Amino acid sequence: MDHYDIAIIGAGLAGALAAIALSRDGRSVALIAPPAPSDRRTTALMDEAIGFLGKLDLGNEVAALGAPLATLRIIDGTDRLLRAPVVTFRAAEIGLEAFGYNLPNAPLLEVLNARFADSPSISRIDARLESLEEHPAACTLTLTEGRAVTASLVIGADGRRSLVREARGIETRTWSYPQTAVVLNFAHERSHENVSTEFHTQQGPFTQVPLPGHRSSLVWVMTPAQAAEMVTRDAAALSLAVEQRMQSMLGKVTVDSEPQAFPLSGMAATRFGKGRIILVGEAAHAFPPIGAQGLNLSLRDVMALVSMLADAPSIAADIGDRYDRRRRADILSRTVSVDLLNRSLLTGFLPVQMVRTGGLQALSSAGALRSLVMQEGLRPGSAIRSVLGGLREKIGRHSA
Repeated sequence: MDHYDIAIIGAGLAGALAAIALSRDGRSVALIAPPAPSDRRTTALMDEAIGFLGKLDLGNEVAALGAPLATLRIIDGTDRLLRAPVVTFRAAEIGLEAFGYNLPNAPLLEVLNARFADSPSISRIDARLESLEEHPAACTLTLTEGRAVTASLVIGADGRRSLVREARGIETRTWSYPQTAVVLNFAHERSHENVSTEFHTQQGPFTQVPLPGHRSSLVWVMTPAQAAEMVTRDAAALSLAVEQRMQSMLGKVTVDSEPQAFPLSGMAATRFGKGRIILVGEAAHAFPPIGAQGLNLSLRDVMALVSMLADAPSIAADIGDRYDRRRRADILSRTVSVDLLNRSLLTGFLPVQMVRTGGLQALSSAGALRSLVMQEGLRPGSAIRSVLGGLREKIGRHSA
């Protein structure tokens, strides 16, 4: 029976990135899953994630696939009495050329899969997990066709219906929204100038994100009935609807991909690790495609694990429990913030609208606050550290 230091179940973006990152210190890694299905969506990877990919010698190759996000703009597209001003976040305000890059998922996964051939520590196993047993010294994984392997650490990167999570008896909390996201790509007449524009509507966000050239990706959140009708429109009618919702900011629009509809829901595991088992990506947390949090949060899962294993001579039996404690605050805070933002757009409760409008007004007018918010969005905890550092500096000057 073959033994590996780490077995990763799931070969999507989170699993593939975990395999590359965790194999670099010489540990043997088995990436176990059938090939991932084609994914026509795109993902915005923020500066922290791009920096991490740079450490894996993937940064330039990955960035070349996408378009930089130099400016993020929020427009209140509601017809409510209280409407917020336009808020514009510029990467240059915090010393960056771009907040990150918007990347097509399928070419990104191709780049990662090509890297496996250059990584002798990674074994690619085209099989499904049948059962998982945890023992004091290792885990035994039974795969399809009767094959079995053992591993000192098992990582579940196998999505919302995670077999790893189920086998370990970890429960989940799930919730749904009265919304569906329509996802597509489109060409446009004018240059996007590396600006991403998000309209906040009463049904949810309408988010245009740049792609290379005169093209953009779109996540349009609306009611399920509206989405069902929208995806049945012919290309001309769908293109016109996108152009009108964008107020013709990018000129004539031509939808050039098949629209896909995804009902919006959320999920969080009650634990993110236990014993020799760890959950990353959508096996641990999943929420609506709002605020570019999904894969960025998944990469922080991987970054945390890489850090934990960096100086460890062996994989301890309680690594899952320590990982759970380390990741809990970040995952839960991001899950709550995305949920609150989305629900604030749906509510007709006037006090909530006032708070949301007031917050956006403050961001629009206060550059220092806007900078803190941008820093926190890119690197969780950095804004708090910045404020505390400033306070310590002031105290030091007064006491000198």
